[in-house]
Amino acid sequence: MNAKILLVEDELALARLIQDNLIEEGFLVEHSPNGEAALKRFFDWEPDLVILDVMMPRKNGFKVATTIRDTDRKTPIIFLTAKIKATDVVKGFQAGGNDYIRKPFAMAELLVRIQALLQQDRLLDQPALTEETRFELGRFTFDSKRMRLVDKAGKLQKLTTREAELLQLLCQNRNHLVTKSSILLKVWGDDSFFNSRSLDVFISRLRKYLKAEPSVNLVNLRGVGYKLVTD
Repeated sequence: MNAKILLVEDELALARLIQDNLIEEGFLVEHSPNGEAALKRFFDWEPDLVILDVMMPRKNGFKVATTIRDTDRKTPIIFLTAKIKATDVVKGFQAGGNDYIRKPFAMAELLVRIQALLQQDRLLDQPALTEETRFELGRFTFDSKRMRLVDKAGKLQKLTTREAELLQLLCQNRNHLVTKSSILLKVWGDDSFFNSRSLDVFISRLRKYLKAEPSVNLVNLRGVGYKLVTD
């Protein structure tokens, strides 16, 4: 299966050149011209690798990478940048980048780095990892596949698809803050104001379902995101 690459670059001429070369090499490539469009496409398309320009309108590359890393610590990210300061390189890696290429660059160099990261990613996947779908939350067992919460007495709480997806995401990142933007893009597919209000309602529902277990708390960092805290 051909690897999917999300190319995020606001210089259209450069983006077309990179895209054409990668397609010739057999990759499936989609282009996003800015950070906001890139985030929406990332969570919708789920690429195998991201090529990310640093200086862009509507969220720079560092902010895009940080949002991706809230919920995805695996997909390789290559930064493209004209910046040459060591501090910028460090900032890129701190934001979650796997590699860093300075403009201008040769396509041969980019191809080698892409292939190295994809090969490394495949090696890390052996044996194949299965997504965790069962979580212990104090007296509750959450089965995201069956979309239900069951307490130790056998009492069952059925969840909607979106409730289950939201709780699974929080469980997978337990004791870590997950930003509102990344939750909305991952679960709703769009981080609009309307969906943000909807998220608040769903968080309230999950709190109600889990209130019988004092060791489990859904913490809200106002205006930033949520954290599922477990003892």
